[in-house]
Amino acid sequence: MNYANWIQRVGSNLIDVLPAAALGGIGAAVGGGFSSDGPNALYFVFLLLAIAYSVYNRWVLGGQGASLGKKALGLRLIKEQTGQPLGFGGAFLRDICHVVDSFICYVGWLFPLWDQKRQTIADKIVGSVVTKG
Repeated sequence: MNYANWIQRVGSNLIDVLPAAALGGIGAAVGGGFSSDGPNALYFVFLLLAIAYSVYNRWVLGGQGASLGKKALGLRLIKEQTGQPLGFGGAFLRDICHVVDSFICYVGWLFPLWDQKRQTIADKIVGSVVTKG
């Protein structure tokens, strides 16, 4: 199996995260998120848009095999044992398990640099791999 390398995974994650971050930043800028008065309704509209984008991209599309970032780089997120997409619940659980990757000083995010299957700890917990092609 042709596993995605760490740089490809980082690149796809950046492509996935940047639109949500931009929506949050726009919401903060135009909705008063950075002002002393605090945020207004417009801020929360943009925040909800960022959350909706993330849910759709990471769990719906990711669960079908490729988020927008993975599609852009020709990567697939699949179950290690079957080669099939994780599904919504599997993609959601994988994102929850990324807490473990972060909890140990973010070392789990670096696992793909030396792991034979280039998996993060979350991938190992859920039984997923990211492949090229």
